[in-house]
Amino acid sequence: MRVIAAAPFASVLDTFARAHPLDRAHEANTNDEAEEHIRNAELSLGSWRRVLLDRDDLLRVVLPWHLGEGGERELIPKSGLTVADAVARLEAAGGAYARTNPVCARKLDRLAAAPFTPLFLSTRAVPGIDYEGLVVREGLIHLDGLHRALAWERAGRLTAGTRIEAFLAYEENRPYEDSRPYEKSRPYEDDRAPAGSPLTAADVRHGTGHDGDGLDVHAHG
Repeated sequence: MRVIAAAPFASVLDTFARAHPLDRAHEANTNDEAEEHIRNAELSLGSWRRVLLDRDDLLRVVLPWHLGEGGERELIPKSGLTVADAVARLEAAGGAYARTNPVCARKLDRLAAAPFTPLFLSTRAVPGIDYEGLVVREGLIHLDGLHRALAWERAGRLTAGTRIEAFLAYEENRPYEDSRPYEKSRPYEDDRAPAGSPLTAADVRHGTGHDGDGLDVHAHG
């Protein structure tokens, strides 16, 4: 990962708003919820950088809980998966995923050829129900861009020379270090959320659906 420059939060929000308008007409537009995750990252961490990610960086981004657009097959368990592990799960599912999770599958197909637009990440899991059960809580944690990252990798577009721009939230006194050891997430069968996890910022409660580019959204009881 290469740092480009510090990024004021106003610039982060402006970039997100231009790429992900709240009134965009597409299936399950919940860009407002994606923005809330980004705001939670600002509240929790407080500093941002524009960075460039290579393929290895992107494949180890940790994705939070994702029910596959309310489909029958859960794609990302509460314990989380890396982009690499999620792509492997999709490949193992084959055509069954499109049959059981048609909205999510259509997004993956559509975004396979989408331009390389910025992702939004944090160096630590942020408050909110989507992140409560993450086992890997530090590193590169997804805020927005799940479907794009999966679609680009599945389409073979993430080559050795590819660089993807991202906005990364971090704590000023604990900047992200590339040398930090990466802990692989536990398998789905070992998925357990910690009890009593406090939420100090907005608790994002969703209906079903996702934003157009990859926010995980669930139906909660």
